[in-house]
Amino acid sequence: MSTETEPQDPAERKSAIRTRHEQAASEVLPDHRELFIGGEWVSSASGETFETTDPTTGETLAEVAAGNAEDIDRAVAAAWEAYDETYAGMSTAERQAMLESIADAVEEHSEEFARLESLDNGKPITEARIDMGLVVDHFRYFAGIARAHEGTTVETDDSRHVQTLREPYGVVGQIIPWNFPLLMAAWKLGPALAAGNAVVLKPAEETPMTILKLMELTEDVIPDGVVNVVTGFGTEAGAPLAEHPDIRKLAFTGSTEIGREVMESAADSITDLTLELGGKSPLVVFPDADLERAVETAITAIFFNTGECCCAGSRLFVHEDTKDEFLDELAARAEELTVDDPLLESTDLGPKVTAEQVERTMGYIQEAEQAGAAFVTGGSQPDDEALSDGCFVAPTLIDDIDHDNRAVQEEIFGPVQEVFTWSDYDEMIDLANDVDYGLAAGVITEDLTKAHRAVRDIEAGNIWVNTYNDFPAGQPFGGYKQSGMGRETAQEAVEHYTQTKTANISLR
Repeated sequence: MSTETEPQDPAERKSAIRTRHEQAASEVLPDHRELFIGGEWVSSASGETFETTDPTTGETLAEVAAGNAEDIDRAVAAAWEAYDETYAGMSTAERQAMLESIADAVEEHSEEFARLESLDNGKPITEARIDMGLVVDHFRYFAGIARAHEGTTVETDDSRHVQTLREPYGVVGQIIPWNFPLLMAAWKLGPALAAGNAVVLKPAEETPMTILKLMELTEDVIPDGVVNVVTGFGTEAGAPLAEHPDIRKLAFTGSTEIGREVMESAADSITDLTLELGGKSPLVVFPDADLERAVETAITAIFFNTGECCCAGSRLFVHEDTKDEFLDELAARAEELTVDDPLLESTDLGPKVTAEQVERTMGYIQEAEQAGAAFVTGGSQPDDEALSDGCFVAPTLIDDIDHDNRAVQEEIFGPVQEVFTWSDYDEMIDLANDVDYGLAAGVITEDLTKAHRAVRDIEAGNIWVNTYNDFPAGQPFGGYKQSGMGRETAQEAVEHYTQTKTANISLR
């Protein structure tokens, strides 16, 4: 749908947006908004529900069951029953076929999923479609990996035979963030199920709708109790899952602050962890970089998903020889981006997920302003009455800011990029590494020698060269330092969902 067909009057545009969203919701919302436990849709133990809001219109999208510790107990018990009685006995071929069927369901209904993700999360429909393609890709990838999962034989001597087995944990817990709701679920469900585990999954309370729709479409494919979904808030449902003594492995994606709490909760039962946490990633532009390519990469690095990416390239380091020209071009491109209804094909940036996230982002922007930083563009919410009910923030570029400023050191999780000028390579690398995070980074150069050197010197788990935010299945994803532990989206992830058993057999 093109903005050319949109009314010009702000009040009429606002009405058109609301009508479009109401119509889309009537077409794609899942029928079930309860908990999915043991293959059945059930109310929460308390009977309570909560509202999930459309961040574009500010209107309630749906009411969803609010799970609590009692529901987590029910889900864990159902998962163990399913594991012991059904899933542990399934062959790898059967698990592979199940994962392929899940991928088929998403592929068949990909446009519905994309529209639902835009309604619930606010991401532009064009980006939501990319997410759905990746969901399919990752489920298919882990379907294949299920067959390639194997142990080893250890060479010793003629007196013994030593071999290793990779065995599932049994029941694992997974806590999903709101920025890529279904994709992050696929990142976790894929390897966990491929490895042979049953799952209790808690989606973010802000964005539970696509995982509920997935369970609707696959409840006849996944054996009862193998995947259980408990919606609810972090304190009432997430914390009980993280500290549950019968959860053998826990995977969490979210902020570093909450990640610390998850680690503390898991410590009592010595639960194994995979954590994908915050980031404050550097994007380094060398003076030999192709200007057009570098600008487009910088745009993708920070404004994709409205900046709501843990790996967003939020600290931009541009060499002094090209800084002025580069920043002029970057600002011009940022100002060309369309901030609008995410269901429109022409929209580049949709709303942030909640009003709280807008307040958080604007707080960092105001701190930078008070510190005397220069705003190249943005720094405010859009002056568009048609969008006034939504959670929108304009694309923002900040120059002349101290690297020690809180807006630079902490994850903003919004469409805000800070720009720094460099001339000395070693000094630039020191600054690039001068944060608590190490999730991702980007390097833009036409010189492979420079690229390889920078890749070695930057402290990050994922480094893109002349591209950014590219996530093919099979590419390990995870962080250094306080950005987490473990890897996802690759064969390593399956290993993280298994335990090594060693058999030493005497031959004499």
